[in-house]
Amino acid sequence: MAVLRQEVDPGEAGLDPGALERLDRELARRVDEGEMPGFLVAVARAGRVAHLTAYGARDLAAGLPVESDTLWRIYSMTKPVTTVGALMLVEDGLLSLDDEVGHHLPAFAEPRVHVDGSGDRMRTRPAAGPLLVRHLMTHTAGLTFAFYHAHPVDALYRAAGLDSSVAPGTDLAGTTDVYATLPLQFDPGTRWNYSVATNVLGRIVEVVSGRPLDVYLAERVFRPLGMEAAGFEVTDAQAGRLAELYGETDDGGIEPIDGLPLRGRPRFLSGSGGMVASAHDMHRFMELLRRRGEVDGTRLLRPETVALMTRNHLPGGADLRTVGVPPHDDPGNEGVGFGLGVSVVVDPSRTREPSGLGAYGWSGVATTTFWVDPGRDLTVQFYTQVRPRSSHTVYRDLKRLVHQALAD
Repeated sequence: MAVLRQEVDPGEAGLDPGALERLDRELARRVDEGEMPGFLVAVARAGRVAHLTAYGARDLAAGLPVESDTLWRIYSMTKPVTTVGALMLVEDGLLSLDDEVGHHLPAFAEPRVHVDGSGDRMRTRPAAGPLLVRHLMTHTAGLTFAFYHAHPVDALYRAAGLDSSVAPGTDLAGTTDVYATLPLQFDPGTRWNYSVATNVLGRIVEVVSGRPLDVYLAERVFRPLGMEAAGFEVTDAQAGRLAELYGETDDGGIEPIDGLPLRGRPRFLSGSGGMVASAHDMHRFMELLRRRGEVDGTRLLRPETVALMTRNHLPGGADLRTVGVPPHDDPGNEGVGFGLGVSVVVDPSRTREPSGLGAYGWSGVATTTFWVDPGRDLTVQFYTQVRPRSSHTVYRDLKRLVHQALAD
C-alpha cells in the first residue's frame, strides 16, 4: 500500500520550520475546540514532501486517529480529475473543446436560456450559440446547482428533484438528460456559474470512451499514476481507513452526517463530486499537473495541454467576481480566474488570501483543498471532513500560514 511520507527537511526545501509549527498549532486549535474532528496537511517543494502532519480523529466515536493513509471524500476535487480524463480524449482525437455538447448528448442540442419570470410563468428563448465542451470545463455553460436559491432556474432544479444534483433513481445518463430539460441561466460562454457541468462532462467521457466513468478513470488515470485508493467506492479492505463525515451544528460544533454512498459501486457516478482518495493519491495527481503531464516516466498529457488547462479562460480574461453570477460575485473571488477544471490566480494583489500568480487548484465541500503554485514550485493539500454551513475560514489561515513558511 502506497502511503504519503515526508521526504525532506523543511529547511532543505526552502520552508521555515517555525512557520510550519504555527500552521500546525492553528489547525490543531480548531480540532481541540471542536471545529474539526482531525486533519491532514502536506506541503511539498519540487515534488518532495517537506511537511506532513496528521492530527485528531478520522472517527470521533470510534476513537480512530487521522493517519497518512486515511481516505477522504474529496467531493468537488473530483472535477479536475474528470477534466484531465476528458483532456486525454481530446489528445486522442476523440473529443474537441469546441465540440457541441449536443453532438455527444443529443438532449442538449437545442438549449434554451432564461429570459424572465419563474416557475410556470418563466419565459425562455433559444441560446445565442451552442453549448460547447469548453463551457462545461470552465463552468460558463449556464448550468447551476439546486441549492443556490439565487435564480429562478435554481428553483427548477429543486422542482426536478436535483437537490443533490442527481435525479432520484437514475444514473449519470438519466440525470444529465434531466439537466437538459431545464433552461440555462445565461448564454453559454458569457458568464460564470459553478454548477453540475462536470457531471455532464463525465457523461460525455462515458459516451466518447465507451466505458463507465469509474472504469475509464481507473484505467487511464488512477492506475497509471499509482493512485491506488482513488475511486468511486470503498472496498471492504479499505473501509476502516475512511474518515467519518461531519456537519456543523447550530452551536458551532460538529456531528456525524450522511456522506457519499461509497460502500458498493454507486449507481450515479458523479464526475463532479463522487471520488474518494488518499493524500498519496492526490499528491500523485498534483505531481501530474506540476510536472506538466508526466510522472515517473508515465505521460498522460502533453505539456501544452496542462498549460491550457491551468490558464484563465474566462471571457475577456476577467476574474470570477467580474463575470460570476450571484452568489459568485463576491469580493472573495477577486483576482481569481478559471481554467479547465481548476481556479487560476490572475492577480495576487486582489486575492483575499496570499497567492502566487498562476497558482491553480480546487476544493471540496467537506473542507478539502489542493493547490499548485508553479512560481514557487509548491504543492499543498489539506483534508478534514466537515461540511460547513457556509465557507470554512480554515482556508484563509491555511494559505496565510503556508505562504509565511516560504523562506526563499
